[in-house]
Amino acid sequence: MGQASIGIIGGSGVYDIAGLENKRWEKVESSFGEPSDELLFGELHGVKLAFLPRHGRGHKIPPSDINFRANIDVLKRVGCTDVISVSAVGSLREHLSPGTFVIVDQFIDRTFAREKSFFGNGLVAHVSMAHPVCGRLGEHIETAAIEAGIPVMRGGTYLVMEGPQFSTLAESELYRQWGCDVIGMTNMPEAKLAREAELCYATVAMVTDYDCWHPNHDDVTVDQIIQVLLANADKARTLVKHAVPHIGSDKQACECGCRSALQHALITAPEARDAEMKQKLQAIAGRVLK
Repeated sequence: MGQASIGIIGGSGVYDIAGLENKRWEKVESSFGEPSDELLFGELHGVKLAFLPRHGRGHKIPPSDINFRANIDVLKRVGCTDVISVSAVGSLREHLSPGTFVIVDQFIDRTFAREKSFFGNGLVAHVSMAHPVCGRLGEHIETAAIEAGIPVMRGGTYLVMEGPQFSTLAESELYRQWGCDVIGMTNMPEAKLAREAELCYATVAMVTDYDCWHPNHDDVTVDQIIQVLLANADKARTLVKHAVPHIGSDKQACECGCRSALQHALITAPEARDAEMKQKLQAIAGRVLK
């Protein structure tokens, strides 16, 4: 089975990077079912990467049907310690125009039809989500964006909706009142599961258009959105190419608190833990289940 240190979750345009060496697709099994696709392994600047198409190649899986648990589980199994999530979003703010990248630092989770934890009956755990993304990883991504000349905002709140339909106007206005900056359908429970897996996780939210609150929203054509999507994919590849050396050479990474999120999270007494659950969770929580 392939090994990697940095995982990239995103669309098909993200992993087509010039200079990616030793590329190969490989199926990785998960104890939580089928992940979205095989993993594409490769090396960039000497750093081992694993790319996972969130919706599967060809965008076959809708947001609510993504097996988020299997996706995070396979990245953990192949040795990833850092995960960059690249996601298309709508803007809830005038100043976040199409083409802007937002390095999110907060989420509001409005999803309701998804498995949100690796833990459950027989083995209970509660991790902190006060700060749901890795600040250290966010700094590296911000540095990379600035180097690459990509319009970027550091910090912002991502409203994660269930979908697959977009918001009503009333909902869009409500989320603006809540102080949200962007809206999308994919980063929850992804971020929660990454925290349970003790992975450093950061979101790059790529603005494709304004949500329906904007007075000019209805004037946007499909062609215009596609143009922005293609431009964003190009910038995402550039961003990853610039970010990988920074992340790969970070000597402080091993001290990051994300990597010990389960240290005091397990609630179930050792003698009461379900043996089958313990086995299922070996890749995710083996460090604290010994």
